[in-house]
Amino acid sequence: MTAAEKWRHDLAAWAIPDEILRQAPESPWIHPPELFDLPDVIAPSPSHDRAREALGSEASVVDIGCGGGIATFALVPEVQRAVGIDHQDAMLAMYRRNAHRFALPVATISGDWPDVADQTPMGDVVVIHHVAYNVGDFVPFLAAATHHARHRVVLELPVTHPLASLSDAWRHFWGLERPHNPTPEDLLAVLQEMGVRPHMELWDGPLRTERNVEQAAHFTRIRLCLPEDREGDVLEFLEGSPILTRRSLATVWWDVDPGE
Repeated sequence: MTAAEKWRHDLAAWAIPDEILRQAPESPWIHPPELFDLPDVIAPSPSHDRAREALGSEASVVDIGCGGGIATFALVPEVQRAVGIDHQDAMLAMYRRNAHRFALPVATISGDWPDVADQTPMGDVVVIHHVAYNVGDFVPFLAAATHHARHRVVLELPVTHPLASLSDAWRHFWGLERPHNPTPEDLLAVLQEMGVRPHMELWDGPLRTERNVEQAAHFTRIRLCLPEDREGDVLEFLEGSPILTRRSLATVWWDVDPGE
C-alpha cells in the first residue's frame, strides 16, 4: 500500500456506520461558520511564522479552506493581497467581512480544491489550515497547491484527527470505537512519495471551541447522529467531561523550486 493509499484508507475508517447514519435526523458533517471566525487576538504560531517569512515581492497569499481567514489575516501587515477559497459561501462572506476590517484587498472563490484550481491565481505562499483530514484524494490536492505557490506551501493540522475529541462520546452513546489514524507523519510520507521535501514542527496551541456548553451540546448531538430529544443527555455528558483548552498541532511546510 502506498502512502497515499494508506492516507485514503485511514480517513475512510472515520466514516459513520450506515446503521447509525440512517438514524441521523440531519447531516452530521457540519462546519458551523461561527466556529471558524477570527478570535479577538490571533495568536502567533509557527504556521504564521513560516508563511510570513516566505512572502515574496507580491506579498500575496492563497488561503485554501479559508474559513474566517485566520491563516490570511495573521500575516497583516506584511501581506498585501489574498485569495480565499472555501466551499461554504457563509465562510467566504465572513472572510470578506474580516478583510474589510483589516483593509486588505481580497478575492474569494467558491468551490472545492482542487476543482477550482484553474480559476485561482498563484500566490507567494499557499496556506492550508485544518483541511487535511477532510481530503481523501490527497495527491492531486497537494500537487495543485504546490503549483499555485511561488515560494512555499504551509499546512497546519492537529496531531490527531479533529473528530478524535468525540471518541469518548461515540463510545458512550453508541458503543462505537473510533480510529486513530491518519497522523501528520502519514502526511509527510505522502509528500515524500510525491518527491517533496517537507519540514514539520510540532507545537501546542489553543483549542477553538463553541461559545458555551449549550452550543457545544447542540453541535455535538448533531455530529453524533442523535435526535433532538437527546440534546439534554449530550449536555449532561459534556458537563461531566474534562474541558480541553489546548491541543497538539503540526505545521508542515515545503518550499517550491522555481525551476519546477
